[in-house]
This record gives sequence, structure tokens and C-alpha cells, in this order.
Amino acid sequence: MEEKEFNLEDLHVEKELKIIYMGTPEFSATVLKGLLEHYPIRAVITQPDRVNGRGGKVTYSPVKQVALEHTLLVLQPEKVRDITEQVLEFEPDLIITCAYGQILPKGLLLAPRLGCINVHASLLPRLRGGAPIQRAIMNGYTKTGITIMYMNEKMDEGDMISQKEIEITDTDTADTLHDKLSILGRDLLLETLPSILDGTNPRIPQNHEEATYGYVIDRNDEHLNFNHSKRQIYNQVRGLNSHPGAYCKLDGEIIKVWECYVTDQIYPQLLNGQVTKIYKDGIGVKVNNGEIVLKTIQPSGKKKMNASDFARGYMNKGNLIGKMLS
Repeated sequence: MEEKEFNLEDLHVEKELKIIYMGTPEFSATVLKGLLEHYPIRAVITQPDRVNGRGGKVTYSPVKQVALEHTLLVLQPEKVRDITEQVLEFEPDLIITCAYGQILPKGLLLAPRLGCINVHASLLPRLRGGAPIQRAIMNGYTKTGITIMYMNEKMDEGDMISQKEIEITDTDTADTLHDKLSILGRDLLLETLPSILDGTNPRIPQNHEEATYGYVIDRNDEHLNFNHSKRQIYNQVRGLNSHPGAYCKLDGEIIKVWECYVTDQIYPQLLNGQVTKIYKDGIGVKVNNGEIVLKTIQPSGKKKMNASDFARGYMNKGNLIGKMLS
């Protein structure tokens, strides 16, 4: 996506403005970087450091890394309510959140004179919740977008300030859509902030009857069900790429599926989940209304590989054809 240029003079920046920014993942870090080019940030609040299971290495959130690069004060409470008093001492004019991971307590919501706003990666009231990017693809949406909204004590139910739409292409994955939306979120926030600062922004109540939810992905969402349609499975694989990944089982062993594609082949004589054919670039599998081809897979404990290479190494082609994936 083309990056938009902003003129600092056009943004009417208040030099003494006190903004607190709250966020955690890479999406939020992209928005923070753009914000820092034009606005002063008093403090950054992000999730605590986590210990990586491999080697016990401590990892910082992407937002913390950006904050440290700009020598900003970083706060990392387990529960944000525990630092309410500390935040109030800053006398913030505005709190901006983006994928922070916690609902703010009432004391924080009422503190800033300009309110608390959130950058949300969907066209609210569609896909409220913690996984709107993945769910948009998994649900087969052809468009999504960014909403800048006021926060309240409920999940993504506050009044909307601005929205911008983006197309979901047939080849988008959660990764590619994430990157597009993070840039869109950064740009829409910078476009919207001047109206918030001068009090001319709209407040548009959401139609709660139209709400849908993009709940956080759980293990059941990752499991491929070959009784579903080829389009459902294709969208599921794309929506879970590159985290946490879809999976199926072969002979009881978990196999991650990172890429697949659909064909026009029909195998009425086979059961759903049976291997249909070994292609040059993958393994065909019978599904509810046709065939999908598993292209890039990752057997348990191994690196990603082309599925046809796996087929040749697993057993001879004749024995693999007809095998059941579940």
C-alpha cells in the first residue's frame, strides 16, 4: 500500500499536548511510529515482557521496542487498573489505544479531557473483538477496514469517529492484510486527530443489532474440517497464515498447513479427507464440494516444506493416495 505523506504544519500539532499511547503487537507499533513523527507522546503502556520458551530469552513487545528507540517512558502492568493513579498524575489530554489487549477501567476512560480513542482493525460494528483481521478472511469477507472510535467499558462498542475501507483480495493472508491495515490505521489516525483536538469530530453511535464478533483464535479454529467446502478451507488456511496456522492430522501426527489452493476436480467416490492425487506442487485432498491441494505444509518438529516433497519422503505415491487426513 502506498504510504501517505503528512505535513506537520497541516496537522496543527499542539506542542504541549500530553498523549499516552497503549498497544502491544507489530500492528500497534506501526501506528505508534507514524504518531511519533507528528505528536509528542508522554508515556507508552504495553504488555509485560514475555519469556520465550526456547532458551528462556526475554522478549519485548514491538511497541516497547519502538518506545525505547525514542527514549519514551514505558509502563508494563499485568493489569492496567493497577497503574490508574500513576496515569492520572500525567494529566493526559488524550489516551490512544491500538491492540493493547485489555479493556480500560472507568477511571482511565474518564481521565483525559479529549477522551480515550481506539484504532480498531475492522469496519465496526462488524468484527468486534481481538482477532478481526484473521476472522475477516476466515469469514470470507471481501472488504474490511479501520475504525477510529471512542472507548467505553464494553468491547469495541463506543461511538465511531471515522472509518476507511480496504479490499480483501483472494490471495490475501492474515499477514498481508495485517500490513495493509496497519498502514491504513496509521494514516486514518493522523487524518482524524486534528478534528479530535479542535472538537469538531463526529460521534456516530454503532448499530448494535448489526454487530458481529472477531473472537480470539482458539485451537478448534485451527483444525481443518474436510467436511467443509473448499472455499471455507481455503479461507481458513489464509486467515491463519502466519499465526497460529491451520492444521490436520495424518496417521495421528499433526501437520500444519500454510498454503493451499482449490481445483475444479470432483471425486464423488471418495470420502472427505482422502488423498486424491500427488501434484507437482502439493497433495490433493477430497473435501465436501471438490478438492483442495495442500501446497506448503509443516510436519510436527520439522521446517515448512512443499507438500509434494513431503509425499515423496513419507511413502511412495501409491500408498499415500487414498490415505485419510483428519
